[in-house]
Amino acid sequence: MQSRTPASRPGRPRSAEADAAILAATREALVELGWSKLTLGDVATRAGVAKTTLYRRWAGKNELVVDAVAELFDELELPDRGSLAADIEGVVLQFAAILARPEAKSGLMAVVTESTRDEALRERIRGSIVGRQRRLVLEGRARAQCRGELPSEPDPAESARAADLIFDMVAGAVVHRTLVSGKPADEDWVHGFTRVLLLGLAGASRLG
Repeated sequence: MQSRTPASRPGRPRSAEADAAILAATREALVELGWSKLTLGDVATRAGVAKTTLYRRWAGKNELVVDAVAELFDELELPDRGSLAADIEGVVLQFAAILARPEAKSGLMAVVTESTRDEALRERIRGSIVGRQRRLVLEGRARAQCRGELPSEPDPAESARAADLIFDMVAGAVVHRTLVSGKPADEDWVHGFTRVLLLGLAGASRLG
């Protein structure tokens, strides 16, 4: 099944309150019903809105669930703990805590599974989840460069490639740990992971 990109429709302005209720209802339904049994009608009932309200905002279930999951990850913030290592540990612990929530686990696993058969859905995941959270890597690296913990990167293309690689390493490791291995990403694990990541960044800087 191919995802459809939502088209702009004339009408009344969107209600932020209604959007929040719909996304919360979507996450609740995912946990209780699972992907296959979730319907827009059920979400509308839970959110207390008309089904047509959902269709004015989202073209289908795929888009709705991605946005519901993306809203959870938008809670992530990069703490300023005084050092690159401490900052990384802080954001990774937040990420792991979100992934431990049933609604995040159910939603992320569902959309990733569906995206293996739907390139449009995969692109939406990249834009709504990966693209938005990549900002944390950019912010953290810029802060570390200002502190003198990392060298500056004058080549924009190389800097972008490095940011993508760092994001993939962090996200991949935490998702594998929590959702695939089913083990906790606790403080001890996060501390060890951060140490290995920083060793890699230091080595890459020397090679550069």
